[in-house]
Amino acid sequence: MSATQFLDLPDGRLAYDDQGTGPLIVACAAMLDLRSELRFLNPLLVAAGFRVVTVDQRGLGETSGLWPAYGSTPLADDLMALIRHLDAGPAIIYGTSNGSAAGVYTAAETPELVRGLVLAAPFVRDGKTSWVQRRLMSVMKVPALTLPLYLSYFPKWEPHRPDDFAEHLARLKANLQEPDRRRVIRAYMFEQSHREAEARLGKVSVPSLVIMGTADVDWADPVAEAQWIAGQLGSRVLLLEGAGHHPHVEFPDEIVGAVTEFARTLPQRAAGPGPARPGQAGPGQAG
Repeated sequence: MSATQFLDLPDGRLAYDDQGTGPLIVACAAMLDLRSELRFLNPLLVAAGFRVVTVDQRGLGETSGLWPAYGSTPLADDLMALIRHLDAGPAIIYGTSNGSAAGVYTAAETPELVRGLVLAAPFVRDGKTSWVQRRLMSVMKVPALTLPLYLSYFPKWEPHRPDDFAEHLARLKANLQEPDRRRVIRAYMFEQSHREAEARLGKVSVPSLVIMGTADVDWADPVAEAQWIAGQLGSRVLLLEGAGHHPHVEFPDEIVGAVTEFARTLPQRAAGPGPARPGQAGPGQAG
């Protein structure tokens, strides 16, 4: 991972890293995880000819802990600010989980900033929870139990766990134990809604790619949810057999191939001044 950079906003400080040259991808990990969740995918995207900027969501990683609001709509505001700050023309947004809702919101409200959407393990509407999930969330409202219960659930999102899974989880635990991050889990779990993204699905005009693991425990029928989203947006769909809620951790090679092919179908990237760092032709660019 490259050196961390920061963007100061009125309500807090965003942390991100910036790697590679070529068409711009702005990526975020799933909610309540570190941007290093994308540690296997990003080098492959850079090698494929992309510039990849990965941001820590509010309250996570090296982004500041205390914000007035958390969730997919505030994340959309942050993505808009970051893309404008990068000044490299419109981006492909790679949004995971609630980051997909943020991508939808950004594309609907500021289409000039977005070339395309890659929606990984996407939430673009509020999901229906099972009785077991509702019971678990009720218990998680007890402050002393919030972090232990969350960490006990985390492995379900990666059924094919990488060799460094325990190390990654330990870093996440340490991060969430920092004093200014102690309310972050409850804020995302109990205050976040994707209603504003769902209401804007009909306004999205850019192409999109939906990536869904068939073993994603966050949906009773993840394949049906992927198909529903594709029906709303006219998306391509990549289904990954046996993948969970962090599919790029488990199947990065399949995803980089799909993203590269998707990028080739997008309109020519607009040239941007300043920090755009123009390089050789890459995927989705004329040679």
